[in-house]
Amino acid sequence: MNYLINILKNIEGSFFSEKGLLYSLFIAFYLASYLPSPAQSDPFELSIEQLTKGKKHHFFGYIGQCQTIPWNESGRYILGLEIETIDRMPLPEESATVILIDTQNKNKLIRLDKSHAWNPQQGTMFYWNPLAPENQFFFNDRDLTTGKVFTVLYDINQRKRVKEYRYEDSPIGNGGVAADGSAWLGLNYGRLARLRLVTGYPGALDWSKDQLAPENDGIFLVDVQTGNKKLLVSYYQMEEKLKETNPKLDHSGLFINHTLWNRDANRIYFFIRAGWNGQGKERINVPASIHADGTGLQLHETHIGGHPEWDLGNVLIGIKYNDGKGPDEQIRYNVDSKEIIGSLGTPEMFPKPEGDISLSPNGDLFVNGYSDNNKNYYAVYRRSDGAFARSEGIDKGLYSGDIRIDPAPRWNRSNDAILVPGIDKNGTRQMFLIRLKELQ
Repeated sequence: MNYLINILKNIEGSFFSEKGLLYSLFIAFYLASYLPSPAQSDPFELSIEQLTKGKKHHFFGYIGQCQTIPWNESGRYILGLEIETIDRMPLPEESATVILIDTQNKNKLIRLDKSHAWNPQQGTMFYWNPLAPENQFFFNDRDLTTGKVFTVLYDINQRKRVKEYRYEDSPIGNGGVAADGSAWLGLNYGRLARLRLVTGYPGALDWSKDQLAPENDGIFLVDVQTGNKKLLVSYYQMEEKLKETNPKLDHSGLFINHTLWNRDANRIYFFIRAGWNGQGKERINVPASIHADGTGLQLHETHIGGHPEWDLGNVLIGIKYNDGKGPDEQIRYNVDSKEIIGSLGTPEMFPKPEGDISLSPNGDLFVNGYSDNNKNYYAVYRRSDGAFARSEGIDKGLYSGDIRIDPAPRWNRSNDAILVPGIDKNGTRQMFLIRLKELQ
């Protein structure tokens, strides 16, 4: 019954009113013989296998970009980093080795390059180039002499960097690649490291450090083909927007987290933040969205969590906080109308809907990764028929704060496997796969 009600909620685009509830229940019973039931669906199970091993640590990183797929187009290679230690943030001179995992050759590691722009949670913002997803990918790097961050486009067939996006006046790194491959969003990772270390790179140059809301810094848009860069929205513009509802705004410096392209590559959702380092001034955590052409900047009063994910169109998946009056819910939020329009699954399926979440490329499979004690668990829900499964726990160790190991699930292109992090029996951080298998 709950399954049918959820379907009707999504169809109607809003929650039922009390007056309409009885009528809606009547419709649900009437349609029961026509709509698929979770009990009638072909269930699936989740199995876990370890992908990497050894004395060094291996990981992919972040979920802060929507539609980040670790696999190349054919599914043969998986991107990752190899590092020496995970018990602290890296020193500025410490590099991470960029690797490929060859899934057709006993998961052999292929070491390609080095990066000096990374951290244990985010990695280096890997993204396969949508214009050449079989053999090209992006990652961030940093000049050791100047501290300037830049983005690299690497070609695995040529085994070399085919392009570097360097900007002397505003050295930025990739913060999200558009699904159509047209552009990537650029961020000042020096500013992020200063204002919230876990989101930036130690040793990165911060050219706007003397200003709380600079006019020459913010979210940049870089054309992948030409390398042309423009400032999409500045921190000054964000501050002015914030002051419309909070004229007495007093903060210690604005920064950005989670620049999320939607699947149509025409809208960006992000968080405007300040006060994360305990400087004693106002803590800011405001969701915002903007069109890819720089118009339509708007703030959102409804906060749907720290790690939302784009659904199809201009709809986000996130959390509805019920303030202890009931369990929190995994919901769908329309960015245009600024309202919650439906839900996914049930609170029993997703006990922590603010966990790391990811939607499969085909839009049908949804995974919520959440922590319980020192393990990460993954709940997978199939939207088309309501089928559901939960994984066994994967050890995440006792790491916390800036070096914590979040669930960070990432789908493959064939919608039947998820890349996740975990701790090996020898204590090293390694990469694991959760595979979906249909039960006959």
